[in-house]
Amino acid sequence: MTRIDISFPIRDRMAGFPGDPPVRLLPVRRIAEGAAYDLSSLSMSSHTGTHVDPPRHFLPGGAGIDGVDLGRLNGPVRVVGVPSSATVVDAATVARVPAGTERVLFRTRNSERWPPRFEFFPDYVGLDDSAAEALLARGVRLVGIDSLSVEKDASGTFPVHHRLLGGGALILEGIVLGSVPEGAYDLACLPLRIVDGDGGPCRAVLTPA
Repeated sequence: MTRIDISFPIRDRMAGFPGDPPVRLLPVRRIAEGAAYDLSSLSMSSHTGTHVDPPRHFLPGGAGIDGVDLGRLNGPVRVVGVPSSATVVDAATVARVPAGTERVLFRTRNSERWPPRFEFFPDYVGLDDSAAEALLARGVRLVGIDSLSVEKDASGTFPVHHRLLGGGALILEGIVLGSVPEGAYDLACLPLRIVDGDGGPCRAVLTPA
């Protein structure tokens, strides 16, 4: 069985979304220094690398990451390629999503830019309001994209997050799809079980359907 890991590699001082605390991965004990075992300290944002946004991230009183239905995060998924010339994922892009799709991952030019350094770039491709509305109208309940935010919002009000989460869709951000062809897959996605967490770093893996 072929499994495709679409997760960010996590490393010390890894760059995240602007304003988020940086990753710190520090050695605490090392066998090479006489300890009985290796042990490290890890400090990072709840939205580090590949992660799931639960309702609580933007909706007061919404479910935390430990309260989301794992069935929504695991199962059949569609990878939809977005032309490299596109600067936004819009309703016209969503029109290419097959009817009946409940989970969709958008592969944009972002994926080609992540390796090998995996550093944030501000001119990433994200969804606009029309895409969010079209996805919810189609019954999509999990939306993934290869950027650290599902949207680019200069106003700071994050309308796409509010619309998707408020409409019952979960968000998977920070995936890497550069070598993944369009098509049907099975998604395995398990976020950390953080009590009342506003986000959940996760390992995400695709298996061709």
